[in-house]
Amino acid sequence: MRIIFFGTPDFAVPTLGALARDHEIALVVAQPDKPAGRGMKLQQPPVVGKARELGLEVAQPPKIRDADFLRRVEALAPDAAIVIAYGRILPKNLLDIPRHGFLNVHASILPKYRGAAPIQRAIEAGETSTGVTIMRVDEDLDHGPMLAIETLKIGTDERSPSLFRRLSHLGGELLVRVLRDLPEEKPQDHSQATQAPKIGKREGLVTFAESPANIYNRFRAFDPWPGVFFESGGETIKIVDMERADVTAPSRTIVAIDEGVTIDGVRLLMLQRAGKPRASAGDIARGLGWRAGAPLP
Repeated sequence: MRIIFFGTPDFAVPTLGALARDHEIALVVAQPDKPAGRGMKLQQPPVVGKARELGLEVAQPPKIRDADFLRRVEALAPDAAIVIAYGRILPKNLLDIPRHGFLNVHASILPKYRGAAPIQRAIEAGETSTGVTIMRVDEDLDHGPMLAIETLKIGTDERSPSLFRRLSHLGGELLVRVLRDLPEEKPQDHSQATQAPKIGKREGLVTFAESPANIYNRFRAFDPWPGVFFESGGETIKIVDMERADVTAPSRTIVAIDEGVTIDGVRLLMLQRAGKPRASAGDIARGLGWRAGAPLP
């Protein structure tokens, strides 16, 4: 097939590589380069780096609805277009160009977790399994009919980066299989839809009044961004590393301080005070004057 590929972040890279083995990629479309890092230097999206490695033509239009860009896509006469985490809603006049339409690799078992953060939201909710769905793109968000689903288990202690990697490779291989025969489409049960909205920074705030399972799931889900943090003695302290603990105690009560800090159901292993280097949770706790048996300040 002659394909145009729309994608931007790391998650889309394995699928681009898998498609390039079996199909003609006429154009790779990604978001424009953006400033990042401490120096705020322009950095190209991961998909652009992969496309150039493969010798593919790249476009990074500032506006996806630009008439010149749409004419360029139309002139390529694609059989199909693939979109994965491109980052913008695609207009109908673009969706109508490819002969077989647009297909999407979505990192959940639709109709669950429609939206920008399906992987993180699944972990946050304590799901034990997830998967990828190949769906046809329509004008609504993650709404179109499905062509294939493949599932996998979420590890008990698995964090977002690991699950991202596994799902990105699973999605690429599944899409390649789908394009070989374009199986019959199945509509989604929209009554069962759930949402996976973009994550806000303040969602990383934990209070230790919530259940230990919720705290640990949010720690796993929000790695690496925004991370999880708590407020104590007027300070905001980041939890760099933690684990489950088979301990039950009143909320916000410090059970034990050694190399780590044990609180109801969780053990803090590594912490970081604002503007300070990360250190063992026990060292930071003692520096803050915490005491075993006392409430968290």
